[in-house]
Amino acid sequence: MGKSDRPTITRNDIDAARAAGQSVVQHTPVTGSYSLSQRTGGRVVLKAENLQRTGSFKIRGAMNKLASLGDAASRGVTAGSAGNHAQSLAFAARAFGVPCDIFVPDNAPIAKIAACRDYGATVIEGGDSLDDAVGSARARADESGMSFCHPYDDPIVIAGQATLGLELLDDIADLGRVIVPLGGGGLASGIAIAVKLHDPSIEVIGVQVEACAPYANGIVPDGPVATLADGIAVKRPGTFTAPLVEHWLDDVVVVDEDAVADAMVLLMERSKLYVEGAGAVGVSALLAERVKPAEQGTTCVVLSGGNVDLGVVPGLIRRHETQAGRRLIVFVRVSDRPGGLARLLAVFAEHGASVIDIEHVRDGVDLHVRETGVNAVLEVRGPEHAERVVTAIRDAGYDVRV
Repeated sequence: MGKSDRPTITRNDIDAARAAGQSVVQHTPVTGSYSLSQRTGGRVVLKAENLQRTGSFKIRGAMNKLASLGDAASRGVTAGSAGNHAQSLAFAARAFGVPCDIFVPDNAPIAKIAACRDYGATVIEGGDSLDDAVGSARARADESGMSFCHPYDDPIVIAGQATLGLELLDDIADLGRVIVPLGGGGLASGIAIAVKLHDPSIEVIGVQVEACAPYANGIVPDGPVATLADGIAVKRPGTFTAPLVEHWLDDVVVVDEDAVADAMVLLMERSKLYVEGAGAVGVSALLAERVKPAEQGTTCVVLSGGNVDLGVVPGLIRRHETQAGRRLIVFVRVSDRPGGLARLLAVFAEHGASVIDIEHVRDGVDLHVRETGVNAVLEVRGPEHAERVVTAIRDAGYDVRV
């Protein structure tokens, strides 16, 4: 399909999708961001789609797809997915009271599999990759009469995602620019169509992640993609979405992993919003100055999802605290006699350093026979406090290395 053959999605299509999801899809809030506005010099607000049912925008397209099937929906729906699409399709199928089979690869996150089952879907595990899961879902559809539901490359799904754009128009009177995550392209193109049909001067900018950016620079890795923004790590543009992205988006930019990590922590710390890496890339683009706020009007950043892998969060926090100078790691030689460690801990406490982790180290270091090494991770208030703590340790007579 060439650019001139792009599918036509009308305002009537989007209004119909809004009606189809009315009983389930939430009108998520738009919240101001003083921190981002101050940093970037423009008025920035956040569309908190991470608070949507199932934790992402995908429920919009899933509800519209189910509604479009009519009597065929009774035979059920199927998809290959290990993420937000699977959860949303399972939830939508439950709302319509129809069967749902979800195929996932063997390495799919346990929490997401559990969520699909909680929503009533049958989850079939198997295969090495997401492509294997999609292939199995297509085969199930062919053999059973179930409807295969693509996560983004479907005009009906795109119209469903476009309903988010209508909410932006409802809630932001002076909308000037929208910054939106760009994976397969369903959300980005849908929003762009919705807002530009209303006002063509509103700019829409898509954000991809460095590890996988087929729309921005053609980067398509051969193997699995390791990125915090795995939800938008789509290796190839869609047949339907590619011409829509090309026609309707004003620009596409790319951010790196560090910017994604910074954005996730900033949203937790300053906005009290729990946002997955894919959902945070718009904030990443502002922080990394890949995109600037609109010169006139309000800039809205779409936070597309909040299904964060809990195992990632401690690493994000450690990284942030280290960068901010709030973590101090010291190696100290202490007497290997009763009370030696207690005296060192007393120095830490006296000078306001909280112990996060501590271990004895005797192997691989040059120690006296009556010495032991202590490796301590300390929480401090910042770089100046860290310097005072180190000075205090030295003044107490200890050999210390930072």
